[in-house]
Amino acid sequence: MPDKLIAAFVGALQRGAAPSAAWVALAAGSPVPSPVILSEMIDPSPPYPQAHASTIVQLADGTLAAAWFGGSGEGRPDVSIWFARRLATGWEKPVAVAIGRLKDGTRTPTWNPVLFQPPGGPLRLFYKIGPNPRAWQGMEIVSSDRGWHWSAPHSLPEGILGPIKNKPVALADGSWLSPSSREEGTPEHNRWFLRMERSTDRGTTWRALDPIASPMGIEAIQPSVLTYPDHRLELVARTRQGALAMSWSRDNGISWSPLAAIDLPNPNAGTDAVTLADGRQLIVYNHSAHWPDRPGDGPRWPLNVGLSSDGVHWRNVLTLEDKPIPDGYAYPAVIQSRDGLVHITYTWNRVRIKHVVIDPARLAE
Repeated sequence: MPDKLIAAFVGALQRGAAPSAAWVALAAGSPVPSPVILSEMIDPSPPYPQAHASTIVQLADGTLAAAWFGGSGEGRPDVSIWFARRLATGWEKPVAVAIGRLKDGTRTPTWNPVLFQPPGGPLRLFYKIGPNPRAWQGMEIVSSDRGWHWSAPHSLPEGILGPIKNKPVALADGSWLSPSSREEGTPEHNRWFLRMERSTDRGTTWRALDPIASPMGIEAIQPSVLTYPDHRLELVARTRQGALAMSWSRDNGISWSPLAAIDLPNPNAGTDAVTLADGRQLIVYNHSAHWPDRPGDGPRWPLNVGLSSDGVHWRNVLTLEDKPIPDGYAYPAVIQSRDGLVHITYTWNRVRIKHVVIDPARLAE
């Protein structure tokens, strides 16, 4: 084994690192297996020029399914919600399952679909319709046959937007927690804040909880929900302030601690996170800073995977994409399937949705 590898291995042991399978393979002179075991486009030749904001879920029968919005461009009336399953032969041809239509019949854009497969219940697809995120409304369609057929769309109750970008969670007490947020004001002067939504009757009714306090002035949207063995919950969210934010709950998501920053950068870009079966927390995010001449915004590359054992201290452990492209790699969604693998979907340059599978056991600590 080359001297540099020997030095790295010995140094890691001296720092207290466990001799993981990857390090053992390295010490033996074997190549370290890549955590990435599959990388593919869901639809290599879509019938629209732009795609964005994907979501992924594992259905009751073990099949994977994904959804996203696609059309001539974000915010345009022809943008629809597209859906596809991954069968044994690969991803099936996507189909449009929802459009935006106001009560007077006028077409309006659709936004940010979120798939949710609650235990023992039908598949749910939440999405938004409206001219922009400051004036959109929450919608839902339901499927009892794994997405082959869908119900007619219905509006969520007044004041309920549903999950804004990332998946809801079914908690141990039977309640559902929807990671929601609000954008209020004008395009030039708007305010962001987190406002979780909770259901205790399997989605029949929803309650919008109080806005989460932000005494440090952190503006956050699009949270993800993480769980801990002691029943604490954590939110990790996108911000305008250059770093990701967190908030904590000890009462099944009813009340939340004030927002605080965590030690990962955020160039004003969407993220998603999941609690792994082994207890580690995994996040997919853009490890980049704001543009020097554009405070509050930055490049959506590279795209990275981070790990944490406590939700406060995070480590960048894997780079999924690092080549600069005009619209970057954005809006990841992440789940862990029942076989232990981690599935990630994300926007590739605003024209495709990409699916990557990683083995979390191969992620170096």
